[in-house]
Amino acid sequence: MQTLWQDLRYGARLLRLNPGFAAVAMLSLALGIGANTAIFQLLDAVRLRTLPAKNPQGLAVVRIADRKHSTGRHEGRYSQITNPMWEQIRDHQQGFSSIFAWAATVFNLAVGGEAHYAQGMFVSGNFFKVLEVQPLLGRILMGEDDRRGCGSPGTVISYAFWQREYGGQPDILGRKITLEGHPFPIIGVTPPGFFGVEIGRSYDVAVPICSEPVIRGEESLLDMWHGWWLAAMGRLKPGWTLARATAQLAAISPAALEATVPPVFKPDDVKNYMEYRFGAFPADNGFSSLRREYENPLWTLLAIAGLVLLIACANLANLMLARASAREREIGVRLALGASRLRLLCQMFVESLLLATTGAALGACLAQLLSRFLIAFLSTEGSPLFMDLRPDWRVLGFTAGLAVLTCVLFGLAPALRSTRVAPVSVLKAAGRGMTSGPARFGLRRSLVVIQVALSLVLLVGALLFVRTLRNLLTLDPGFRQNNMVVANLDLTRLNIAKERRQGFKRELLDRIRALPGIDSAADAGIVPISGNSWNDTVFIEGSDNRKAVPWFNRVTPGYFKTLHTPFLAGRDFDDHDTATSLKVAIVNETFVRKFLNGQNAIGVTFRQESYVGRPTPTYQIVGLVKDAKYVDLREEPVPLVYLVAAQDDRPDNFPQFLIRSNVPVPAALPAIKQAVSEASPEIMSEFHTLQSQIRDSLLRERLMATLSGFFGFLAVLLATVGLYGVISYTVARRTNEIGIRVALGAQRGHVISMILREAAVLLAIGLVLGSALALAASRTATSLLFGLKPNDPVTLALAVAALAAVAAAASFLPAHRAARLDPMAALREE
Repeated sequence: MQTLWQDLRYGARLLRLNPGFAAVAMLSLALGIGANTAIFQLLDAVRLRTLPAKNPQGLAVVRIADRKHSTGRHEGRYSQITNPMWEQIRDHQQGFSSIFAWAATVFNLAVGGEAHYAQGMFVSGNFFKVLEVQPLLGRILMGEDDRRGCGSPGTVISYAFWQREYGGQPDILGRKITLEGHPFPIIGVTPPGFFGVEIGRSYDVAVPICSEPVIRGEESLLDMWHGWWLAAMGRLKPGWTLARATAQLAAISPAALEATVPPVFKPDDVKNYMEYRFGAFPADNGFSSLRREYENPLWTLLAIAGLVLLIACANLANLMLARASAREREIGVRLALGASRLRLLCQMFVESLLLATTGAALGACLAQLLSRFLIAFLSTEGSPLFMDLRPDWRVLGFTAGLAVLTCVLFGLAPALRSTRVAPVSVLKAAGRGMTSGPARFGLRRSLVVIQVALSLVLLVGALLFVRTLRNLLTLDPGFRQNNMVVANLDLTRLNIAKERRQGFKRELLDRIRALPGIDSAADAGIVPISGNSWNDTVFIEGSDNRKAVPWFNRVTPGYFKTLHTPFLAGRDFDDHDTATSLKVAIVNETFVRKFLNGQNAIGVTFRQESYVGRPTPTYQIVGLVKDAKYVDLREEPVPLVYLVAAQDDRPDNFPQFLIRSNVPVPAALPAIKQAVSEASPEIMSEFHTLQSQIRDSLLRERLMATLSGFFGFLAVLLATVGLYGVISYTVARRTNEIGIRVALGAQRGHVISMILREAAVLLAIGLVLGSALALAASRTATSLLFGLKPNDPVTLALAVAALAAVAAAASFLPAHRAARLDPMAALREE
């Protein structure tokens, strides 16, 4: 320990005497280790951590094992089962000591005007019992709270919501909170560490499932047998395994499904439904839509950050080799005085470990900032993310492992090289020392080649992701998104009868259209690029009565004018298309190409398949419009049918107005809000722009482009510094030779070209090796690209040209300095 302490003090003194080297080394390591730790911390939170519950390994999800078909209405992020299914599972399962159902949702807390949302959960009575969560204040929801017809028995809120909305006031119990216009008494607050069962999001308010009809009214899914909105989780009994629980659930599946067949299903739907089988699956990591969307990108980014760290280590190894050159005489003297090679190796390794440990500590601090930046980057106003970023043993172990690994990578080779010198040779040598040997200089060249190769891999990846984002942002979605306001309205509190809803919406639209600065406005059942969708089966009438499954939207007249989607044939909807007139439809190009073989669509009729007991409407196609993106920007054009809203026999209370202004949106928005408020102060509203909605749909692509671009820039910078260092060292090593050449009449251009040739050889080898690695590595990112192939030649050419240009500029500086050497001064140097 005394020797170790001496080595640490000696290493710290050397770093203090070389502040430039120490700063560069620590900054390089801090950036590399910090980036890796930040991304691993997100992976740890998304994939590796378990739920904040006792014995999470005993939890299991109960769902359909292989659901290929799913007919009905789906709502929420985890629409795995219906409520009738849940009741059958709850009453007949045997493998769980306790089981619960839940559904993620949002609740509007406002009582009028603009909406104010909270993240909510519908939970069955055993939710908190299964997770073994004890209340911080009050009590939790129990089985007796979840009884049919319960109304609004009470709600449990999270600790974070209590602090944020109520300032942590101790008299919170018994207060009423308004959820979708209905008052609920607060009966309890959960502890700070409990965020729910969804990774990436934290709940604010939990209410029993039995209160769902009160909150949703006529849109309730509780008794809709084909309404998919719940997920189930339970705690296995002692001695039960997932396999045994799955076998028991599979055994009860036929009877449970028979008892819950939706009466509106047709024979084909019933057949598919009866093929389902329930199973139990691991649930210690909870539910997470974030995991499904971001796990692969995060692994890719971790690999990219790992390459940056390798480049940084190669750069530091080069610096350490250069630094070792200046210490060869010192090491030779120590060896001559009797120091053992092992003792010197230990001392130099401790110096490297000191650097690595300091860099890792700085990197760990930087990782916390980077992690929070990434969470803020991925959060949107309507979908805030929650991550538990407290370091756990996995994150700390990962950071410590990186510190040791980097220490070995950049410190071992220079230490071995430095202590391999012969004392007699060093003591005889003058200033240059022994570092000019071909083997030692070959190592420095090899490190530069590795840096160039890995930098090219990262630069190719960065360009692929940046060009993917550009392709998505510049593609033609089939509509214009600028100056477009999306107004999500809720008319529930107005209690408008169904037969009057379309008239009220039309009057409100007319009021908005009449505002100054408004070009047009329309109502849409599904706003483009919102992630929502609706498909159905139709039968196209004709000689073969073809069956097709297109996607649908229901819109008002002026929809295509508002979005600037061009007509190719036929007409738009108008005020003559009413509930009592001929039912009409407008289709897109893909519908005609896929289902009508490109023939003229105008006048073609089709029947829309309906549930049992409902009429089967027949529509006539009156218009053809250009293809437009529907669910997201990445999708291939889908066959799309537009129906007119006036012919909807079940209008809802949730219009979505698309409003195009001819003035900037901030200038038009106050008048729009006032018009809605004047129509009725009871209307709940939320406003955003279509551009922001589309931008939020590209969060994953923006993350990949931003981080890969940063890492690519950092890698190129490190490789450039490494190449500059090697060429500068080459010039210093060949000072005598260059002086003789100049003295004998060599031109400056010849000297420059001689130095640049050496740089060009290193660069060429690195580029060739890097090109092969880039082509192989880019195939792993195929699913993250759009409009590009992994082996895109333009991207590779751009990366090679950019890296070559930067490297050439870095090499030219020492070459130019060599050409300006004074021959007499060079000849005097030894």
